[in-house]
Amino acid sequence: MPPRDSIPALVLVHGLGLSGRYFVPLARRFAARGAAVLVPDLPGNARSRAAAARAPGVTQLALALAHWHRRLSLGPTLLVANSVGCQVAAAFAARNPHMVSGLVLVGPALDPGASGRRQFGQLLCDVPREPVRLLGVAASDYLVTGPLRCAASFRRALRDSAESFEANLAQVRVPTLVVRGEGDPIASRSWIRRVACLVDDGRTAEIPGAAHAAHYSAPDAMATLIQKFMANELRGPA
Repeated sequence: MPPRDSIPALVLVHGLGLSGRYFVPLARRFAARGAAVLVPDLPGNARSRAAAARAPGVTQLALALAHWHRRLSLGPTLLVANSVGCQVAAAFAARNPHMVSGLVLVGPALDPGASGRRQFGQLLCDVPREPVRLLGVAASDYLVTGPLRCAASFRRALRDSAESFEANLAQVRVPTLVVRGEGDPIASRSWIRRVACLVDDGRTAEIPGAAHAAHYSAPDAMATLIQKFMANELRGPA
């Protein structure tokens, strides 16, 4: 099926220290349905580690994403982000509303109400809940990014969470779907409800049997959720 003009392109935004590889299962689902799907690697992370001399902060990553978006001359796109990638997507959407048709925030992190130690512990709790294949992909990406750079990125993401994340969300004016896996120890139900309330037009959903990376462990369920969201909120009148 060829891409439909009424369906925006999807841009998939990975989390801290990772590459876009763990979005491949979801990307394949949408490509098979005829959608245009782009999966950038943010500078300073994994395979794009050399693109930044130091670990970029969330704002720098959002600026880099906007530069990439302009270079490709993309129209308004649907951003699908995971974990700390949700902070990047929120910063991007707040600064570039004309580039965004909608947001899907999967397991948004980091929660400003939780300490860095607590959130690191929650990340460790998530490990046994994820598919073994994902753990291999993540471990490989983290090794390429490097432990020192991952730690620096985590500190900068914590700072953005405390200072800017909620303010950026409050500036988001496009339809937003906030999703968590039922077993996600990082993004709680109360937190995703708050995220949905902060944006101008938000709603929530939960995927049974999935954890923090629900887009990887349950790509069919995630694709169905996103497709319904796009059909109901983004296509507009026929």
